[in-house]
Amino acid sequence: MFTALVFLNAQSFKSDGYASIADIYKADENAGLTAFPVLMVPMGGRAEAMGTAYTALADDLSFIEWNPAGSSRLPRTELGFFHNNWIADTKVEGAVFASRYKDLGYGAGGKWLYTPFSEYNMYGNRVSKGYYSEAVGILNVSYNFFSGYYFSGLSLGANLKGAFRFMPDYSDADDQGRDGGKILSGLSQSAAMVMADLGILTRFNLIKLYKSREQNTSVALTIRNLGPPAKGEPLPTLATAALAYKPLRPVTLAFDFTFPLNLQDLSLREKPYWAAGINVEVTDFLAMRTGVLGRYGGYRITLGSAVDLGKIALDLNYSLDLLTQITPLNRVSLGLRFNFGDQGRLETAKQVDALYLAGLDAYTEGRIEDARKYWEDALRLNPKFDPAREGITLVNNTDELNTRILNMRILDAE
Repeated sequence: MFTALVFLNAQSFKSDGYASIADIYKADENAGLTAFPVLMVPMGGRAEAMGTAYTALADDLSFIEWNPAGSSRLPRTELGFFHNNWIADTKVEGAVFASRYKDLGYGAGGKWLYTPFSEYNMYGNRVSKGYYSEAVGILNVSYNFFSGYYFSGLSLGANLKGAFRFMPDYSDADDQGRDGGKILSGLSQSAAMVMADLGILTRFNLIKLYKSREQNTSVALTIRNLGPPAKGEPLPTLATAALAYKPLRPVTLAFDFTFPLNLQDLSLREKPYWAAGINVEVTDFLAMRTGVLGRYGGYRITLGSAVDLGKIALDLNYSLDLLTQITPLNRVSLGLRFNFGDQGRLETAKQVDALYLAGLDAYTEGRIEDARKYWEDALRLNPKFDPAREGITLVNNTDELNTRILNMRILDAE
């Protein structure tokens, strides 16, 4: 079923005077003209639960599909496995690993789409069978430039992706449907491709109604699936602008606007579409999510939840797909994520805070040199902790002022 939908020409009935498939389904007339549909199917996780409005968030393993710049801001090292029941008997399996060392993020992942294929002749006899499948491997790297205490930095990232499409073998039985035809290899229709994703991400504070060091607003730009055609079929290249906003500590809102590109013929590009999502942290271990993906012809509505038990987290999503379908499709996806820690970043941050506060206490008590030592120790642990640097500047200015006062008293005495 899936392969028939993928390769069906949306205009195939026009020459006979009938309505086009696009007219019947109210779909974009340029839909389905690109290769490798696996690139458009989310693995699952938080990104799918929020309707795929995830480009500006990109703060867990889902970043690898939506914004390659996200790895340089990951709060922890994670390994995840995903399963998505897609259309009919089509399924998607995925796995991702990602980590961060200081401002350098890196990761690797892959996903595999597969659906059974059977060929029957006109007598109902099966003459060939197999699986249609597509696989994508992803290597990621990103870096957060100019990061500091007051400015979160500007993250730039890239994915290098390799994809392979495998067509099953088929028979050359004649039009009368008689048996006896040879089984031909599907490799002639199979294809391999290399492509890239580019992303940029930054965060800042905007109308923040709660106290926290985290920035509550994110903006991002990405372009995904940049590459040459695969056997004459263009890739689904996408340019996305995104915004995420956290008005309250437990609530995150996100919005993506995507502009599809057909690099072979821009006149054949699909219509722009949008996605919106919300994430609510109900407790420290439970989050509820929902999102809507709006495209020409319909909507996809997703509800999801996540249970975080510390070392292990479980994502469960339910989707109601009303996109280009006569009848609604219901789907479920699962994600299992393993937390391997933050490489000591949280503990280091606590030590830096303690040293900074100890320096403030020493300074207010007049122990200037002790304050300087505390703040210098804080900077050794985190050279980007600007408040400690400002404290040292204050101490230096105080020393300079005291020296000037002392010199003036000596002159007066003379």
